[in-house]
Amino acid sequence: MSLSAEEYREHLQSTSVRAGFAFDEVTLPREHRIQLDKLRFRYLDWGNEHLPPILFLHGGALTAHTWDLCCLALRDEFHCLALDQRGHGESDWSPESDYSIAAQRQDIKAFVDRIGLDRFVLVGMSLGAINSLAFAIDHCERLRALVLVDAGPEVRRPGSSRIRDFVNEVADVPSLDGIIERALAFNPRRDPVILRRSLMHNLRQGADGNWSWKYDRRRFQAMDQDRHRAERQSLADGLQRVTCPTLVVRCAESDVFHAEDAERLAARLPDGRWVTVPHAGHTVQGDNPKDLVVALREFLADIPQ
Repeated sequence: MSLSAEEYREHLQSTSVRAGFAFDEVTLPREHRIQLDKLRFRYLDWGNEHLPPILFLHGGALTAHTWDLCCLALRDEFHCLALDQRGHGESDWSPESDYSIAAQRQDIKAFVDRIGLDRFVLVGMSLGAINSLAFAIDHCERLRALVLVDAGPEVRRPGSSRIRDFVNEVADVPSLDGIIERALAFNPRRDPVILRRSLMHNLRQGADGNWSWKYDRRRFQAMDQDRHRAERQSLADGLQRVTCPTLVVRCAESDVFHAEDAERLAARLPDGRWVTVPHAGHTVQGDNPKDLVVALREFLADIPQ
C-alpha cells in the first residue's frame, strides 16, 4: 500500500463523506498474502469473520482497493474480502502471461478452497464479473448468490476499446500530475483531490521518480483473441448452469454494458434479475458506491442464508 495507515484512514473518511456515507468509525482492512500454486496473491479482509462472507473481484487495471467504500459500508453485515487478481495490485504477474479466463477461474477456486469459503456471495465488476461468471458456471454449488457488475459474456466493443486505449495510454505517462489529468479526462465524475489519493493504491514510484501502474500490460498485449472469444462464447453457453440467485448490475452512464444487455443476460439466467445504478459510469463502485450498496443490500436481503 502506497498510503500510510493514517493517510489511508483520512482518505476513506473524506471519500465516504463525499459519497454520502456516514460512518461512526472508519476501520481499515487487514492485508494478507497467500500462495496459490506458483503465484502469490494479496487480499484485503474487513473483519467480522462470523458474518456471511462476500468476495469482491475488481475490474481490469484496478485493485482490491476499488471496493473499499462498499466493504466499509457492508462490513457490519457481511464478512467482506477483496482479492487482487493475478497481474494486478500486489498480486504476482503470470510468468507465462497467462490471463485466460480459465486461469483466473482456477485462481478463484484455489483462493476460496485455501481460506475455506463456502455458501458465499461473489461480486465481480468488469473483468471480475467475467471471472465470477466463469467460476459460477463450474462451481455454482459453492455460491449463495452472484452479482455481475456492468459486464457479461458480451460487451460493447466501442466502450471496451475506449477503456483499453485509456489503460495503454496512461501506462506511458511518467508523472503523477499527468496521470491524474488523463484519468480526469477519461472520467470527469471524479474529484481531483480524492482521485490523487485513490491512485496511490494503483501506482508505484520507481527510483527515478517516475510512476508506473500495478498491473501487467501484457494482459492486453499477449491476449489470444481466438481463445478469448471461445472462452466468452463458452460463458454464454453455460448460463443455464448458474442456478444461484444472480443480480446483474447495469451502470446508467456506461458505454460498455447497455440496459438491453443487462435485461437479456438476466433473462437467460435461471434465477436472474437486473438493476440500474444511476449517476455512474462503468466503475460504479467509485462513481456511485452508495447506490450500489443499496442495490446489493436489497438483493441480498431476499437471499436465504
